Amino acid sequence: MAKTKPGKKDLDSYSIKGTNKVVRPGDCVLMRPSDSDKPPYVAKVEKLEADHRNNVKVRVRWYYRPEESIGGRRQFHGAKELFLSDHFDVQSAHTIEGKCIVHSFKNYTKLENVAPEDYFCRFEYKAATGGFTPDRVAVYCKCEMPYNPDDLMVQCEGCKDWFHPSCMGMSIDEAKTLEHFLCSDCSSEDETKRPLNSFHVSPPDEAKVESKRRKR
Repeated sequence: MAKTKPGKKDLDSYSIKGTNKVVRPGDCVLMRPSDSDKPPYVAKVEKLEADHRNNVKVRVRWYYRPEESIGGRRQFHGAKELFLSDHFDVQSAHTIEGKCIVHSFKNYTKLENVAPEDYFCRFEYKAATGGFTPDRVAVYCKCEMPYNPDDLMVQCEGCKDWFHPSCMGMSIDEAKTLEHFLCSDCSSEDETKRPLNSFHVSPPDEAKVESKRRKR
């Protein structure tokens, strides 16, 4: 009668080979892509487990970069922006290259210095449909675009809206030296206040495709 193989066991932590970094469930990690020309994948660790041969597997929830999503990168997406997807996988723990931090959008905008391991997330993303949660975000400036934290903006003291210097005919250096700023609407005699509109972030229905896989 054949012997039953020992089962898998859950792990509390995993040490990244060649480093002093320890990964635990809930941490965000950088994972080696199959194509060495691509940047590392970013994932949230859901679970760590080892089999009877002590091979360690990690269950992850992928973050997508804007260019990996349906619709691609758009003007308001930050350079370090990620989307938390509903795409889960099980990978070899050996593909973990390092750790990173995925901040909330609010906390990211408060960082004095953005380190290479700093990212931010303001949307959850459905990989199969291209849908986002939240589905709409506030827009600013005359160009009526969502906020990109990489771009300098100045706030009008009248309507409290935020504006890109270029949209107001100013250079970045000029904007940095401003002590007071009024937008063209608030500085005119006939002062009007624009309502705060919203921007639909999901792609049109016809753009829906199947989720990509990242199995190694």
